[in-house]
Amino acid sequence: MTATKSLRVLISDALSPKGVEILEKEPGIKVDVLTDLTPEDLCKKIGEYHALVVRSGTKVTREVIEHGKKLQVIGRAGIGLDNVDAEAATASGIIVMNTPGGNTTSTCEHSVSMLCALARNIPQGTASVKQGKWERKKFQGVELYGKTLGVVGLGRIGSEVARRLQAFGMKVVAFDPHLPAERAKAMDIEPVALEDLLKVADFITIHVPLTPETKHLIGEKAFKKMKKGVRIVNCARGGVVDEAALLEALKSEKVAGAALDVFEKEPPEGNPLLKLDNVIATPHLGASTKEAQLGVAVDIAHQVCDALMGRGISNAVNMPSVDGETYRRLKPYLLLGEALGSLQAQLGDSPISEVRIEYAGEMISEDLSPVSIAVLKGVLATSVAEHVNFVNAPHIAKSRGVKVVESKVSEAETFANLISVEVVTSQGRSVVAGSVMAKNQPRIVQVNNHFVEIIPSGYMLLIGNLDKPGIVGAIGTILGKSKINIARMTNTTNRETADGSAITVINVDGEPSAAVLDEIAKVKYVTSVQLIRL
Repeated sequence: MTATKSLRVLISDALSPKGVEILEKEPGIKVDVLTDLTPEDLCKKIGEYHALVVRSGTKVTREVIEHGKKLQVIGRAGIGLDNVDAEAATASGIIVMNTPGGNTTSTCEHSVSMLCALARNIPQGTASVKQGKWERKKFQGVELYGKTLGVVGLGRIGSEVARRLQAFGMKVVAFDPHLPAERAKAMDIEPVALEDLLKVADFITIHVPLTPETKHLIGEKAFKKMKKGVRIVNCARGGVVDEAALLEALKSEKVAGAALDVFEKEPPEGNPLLKLDNVIATPHLGASTKEAQLGVAVDIAHQVCDALMGRGISNAVNMPSVDGETYRRLKPYLLLGEALGSLQAQLGDSPISEVRIEYAGEMISEDLSPVSIAVLKGVLATSVAEHVNFVNAPHIAKSRGVKVVESKVSEAETFANLISVEVVTSQGRSVVAGSVMAKNQPRIVQVNNHFVEIIPSGYMLLIGNLDKPGIVGAIGTILGKSKINIARMTNTTNRETADGSAITVINVDGEPSAAVLDEIAKVKYVTSVQLIRL
């Protein structure tokens, strides 16, 4: 990217004046601040701009991106990217960047504040006094000292919340299946399974991203396992808590109270939770402090200026910090590396302690460090509360005690190039491998002892089965009955084993429901079924 006199930046959400000032002072950049655009207006105007800066209000949809013919950069002043279609931006060659470190303290402090307010009925007491009442007995609270805090997700924010509440004399247990137990113990936190956390916690605070795996993680089954009188705090993402199940748990007094900063639908108009006296709520204020908003505005302004003026790329979520020519050469390997890492993360459910990446063949003359980062991004992205990108992936891996080993060999026995990713967990080792085929097409070619050819994108069913006739037909019938189209299918048998174990890999055009997966699992000779999202 090079500077010209016509580079234009649109700021479509309220941004700290300091951030606007930084952009306006950059020679060669013209800034427009238009914070009242409708989605239709944004689509009409975006074609004039080279960069778009947003907070959480503007929805940067695929339609907006398609109208942004000149767009080079989308900058999100904050960490969350729920309102940005990063996949569509990537497909259009647009850099998407955020400010991942700007709101850690703010969100942490808000979580602690909500927990304290919940324990002592502070909002309810305030409202009562303002109404001229003096209801001391009605608003009797509970102490934090000596209570057990359950932290769901021990990433950057979860760790800070735990540290602060340990100072209150709380015992902390944490569920984070992808964090080595030694790291938790080093923080004087007891690592436990989610089921055990639910059984012992007096307070539960949530710090995980919203993913298909975490949607309704705290639902009806989870509430049944909790202590009577537990209190729930969610300042992470709406949808992690099943609001209908929470409503029933609150009404039955299984849950004594809930403090919510986020909701499945925002604003939460008509949400029945807001009618309950034992629910306190704030309008998604986790990152809403002067310091946090100033910090993210300054950070994103500098990042957008640097990207537009060709000075470098930082905190990009969809590409590494490399020059354009190198990126074009490495792009298929980056896509493949991230897919291999993501596949490894989804294959197992134990914390990964080591990632070994081996490169073979024609690509080894390149600097492949960006590809290794792509592998780490894939390994971490589905398992940690932080938004993992090409900048912070190595740091997050190091902070979680994940050892990374890279190696190169000159020849790949069967392929012109091969990337092998081996992970080590307490349960053993797992290996997947991939290659970039003709026309720069990435393919996964090995899953442990099975050799396959898999397109690494979309929804994929990984089915373990015995090498018996009729299985493929039965699975196809189930998917067809559910109107799920099969895009591609690979079946391979490990002839080295005596039991004739095989895997069937199916790329499908839609996401199969849990009922469909259960039905496939009941097919004779099927030994396992797993939905993979790449």
